Formats: sequence, structure tokens, C-alpha cells
Amino acid sequence: MNSKKIKLKVVTPEKIILDEEVLHVSVPTKEGEIGILPMHIPLVADLKSGDVVATNEEGDIPVAIVGGFVEVKNDDEGNTVVVVLADFAEHVSLLTDEVIERARARAEELKLQMENKDHVDFEHFATELERSITRIKIADKWRTKKYRK
Repeated sequence: MNSKKIKLKVVTPEKIILDEEVLHVSVPTKEGEIGILPMHIPLVADLKSGDVVATNEEGDIPVAIVGGFVEVKNDDEGNTVVVVLADFAEHVSLLTDEVIERARARAEELKLQMENKDHVDFEHFATELERSITRIKIADKWRTKKYRK
């Protein structure tokens, strides 16, 4: 059995969200879901909103992301290194009911603001709306599943 692991790092412009060794990673790319195991071929891909799910001996580690890139490479020791550079990322354990309710309220507020087309910064609006909707969608998906906090 292969004892190699993946060195995974999930990073946003503000901070490092996750930095650990895992057995498997799945990422939502614009071309579809990609599963990454040790010794994966090198690649770079655009990410879409969704959840990066890392798996280790203790279970799944889900992280909600919005946009960005993933890079898969092998280091000098032959270990697979996966770096997720996300525009926004948040561990699912931080998506409490209060955070989800604020995200729903923010999404509704943004939808109302869109009606006044003269005063809407559409790029900012789209980013904020996508972040709010992703939080809600991923929190609902993982609400009943077990994962490592």
C-alpha cells in the first residue's frame, strides 16, 4: 500500500485556511469535480464555487470556496502538493446557523439592491451574492454529514 500523502494548502488573500497532510482531495473545477490522490499528474485549473473536501484518517475536512485556482505538483521528495488559491474560503465548521442566516439576509438585500440598476456595482454585487449563496449551499450540504472540525 502506498504510504504517501498529499500536502494540502487552502489559501485566500487574507489567510491560510487549511495546511495539512491528507490522503485524498476533491476540488470543484470549472470542468467538473477532480479527485486528487498521491502521485497525481501536475496540473493547474480554474475553480468554481463549491467545496474542497480533503480526507485523512480522521475523516472528511470540507472547506467552502468561491473562485480561484488549484495547482497540483510534485516536490523534490516525490510528494504531491496541492495548493488551492481561493478568492474566498471558509471551513464548514464556521458556517453556523447565525452565519447562514446573515448570508441569507445579505443575499436578499443584494437582490433588492439590484433592482436599482443606477447604483449597483455589478462586479461587487456578483461576488457578494456568490459568496452568500455558496455559504448557504455548502452549509446545507454538510449539515447532516460527519466531518472533522
